[in-house]
Amino acid sequence: MGLLDIFKKKESAPSTKRATPREIARLTKLAGEKLAQNYDRQEALEELARIGSPEAAAGLLRRFTFAMEPSITDQEEKEMAAAGLVSIGEDAIDPIREYCVKAASLTWPIKILRQIVEEDALKDELLAILEQFDTEYVRNADPKAQLINALEEFVSEDVRLAVEPFLQDMSEPVRFHAVSTVVAMGNPESVGPLIAALEEDESLRVRNRIAQKLAETGWAIPSELTETCTEALPEEYQLRGGVVVHR
Repeated sequence: MGLLDIFKKKESAPSTKRATPREIARLTKLAGEKLAQNYDRQEALEELARIGSPEAAAGLLRRFTFAMEPSITDQEEKEMAAAGLVSIGEDAIDPIREYCVKAASLTWPIKILRQIVEEDALKDELLAILEQFDTEYVRNADPKAQLINALEEFVSEDVRLAVEPFLQDMSEPVRFHAVSTVVAMGNPESVGPLIAALEEDESLRVRNRIAQKLAETGWAIPSELTETCTEALPEEYQLRGGVVVHR
């Protein structure tokens, strides 16, 4: 039986136990303290889940700010924190939103949101988080790339319009994921922005991705963009009959 099994056995739902701000602050500090004793940190995670308030949810999120050895303990504790947040439910959403603004990775928050909110609401939550980012340089662009990648499954016009600007992002991985998500929305109106990105991008990987996706969709290239497209296509692709094809 792992730590998560023990946690679930002890507490299957939050009790919204009354706790003073001072107590929550103490538990939050323990939950986010890498050098604390494992047992103390795990007890803090259990207690925060039992308290079940938005403040307790913010405390549980602190466990995702670091990694530790052994990795199996790290994974189990993060699963405990995630289960606690899911049990808190909607009261955890605002703390998750706030956490996402400064998080180094959104893998866990996205996973948790998938279990708290319905599919349509999840799309809106991810879009709301994406709105907090722009296309300028940041030291760590992983959160943007993770958000854009997660949005690929939600085929809608609002996702297309929200992600298109990231075709011009300063981060190459973000641009790469933006190409896939924009094309996945299935709207040929994205041809213009894709050709603009094809012309301007210095990354061969991104340009190949754009050419590949345009070839797969068979979207027609407007006559006013044919010259630009022809000149910008990687060597493995060409424009034939108004569409991009692989040579």
